[in-house]
Amino acid sequence: MRTLCASTLIGEFFVIGFAGLVAMKTDGLSMTLVWTVCGIAMLLSVLLCGMITRPGGVQLGWVLQIGLIVSGFVVPMMFILGVVFTALWWASVHYGRKVDEAKAAWAAQHSAEASAGPDAA
Repeated sequence: MRTLCASTLIGEFFVIGFAGLVAMKTDGLSMTLVWTVCGIAMLLSVLLCGMITRPGGVQLGWVLQIGLIVSGFVVPMMFILGVVFTALWWASVHYGRKVDEAKAAWAAQHSAEASAGPDAA
């Protein structure tokens, strides 16, 4: 799960940065505000790569996904990109857990066969 989720989060890091460049052109928003919000979101996406297997990591990832969708009120294209990355996040979590379960089952089976010895074959 960690690899799939981290890949999604790194993609979001770049999308957030590009959205910040677009948001700078929006009237009524200061460059300081744009880059403070984008910087925090970008930092969160990178930090989440290392925290994804810890308690609350996946839930914090969902918060980031909601933030991406909500950012569409500033940069309208982010509504679409937010939904796309939310779908990617769901797939990363869902299929990542399935891969982890399959790996654990394979490891358990492999260790059981190894402990049985060569006579079991």
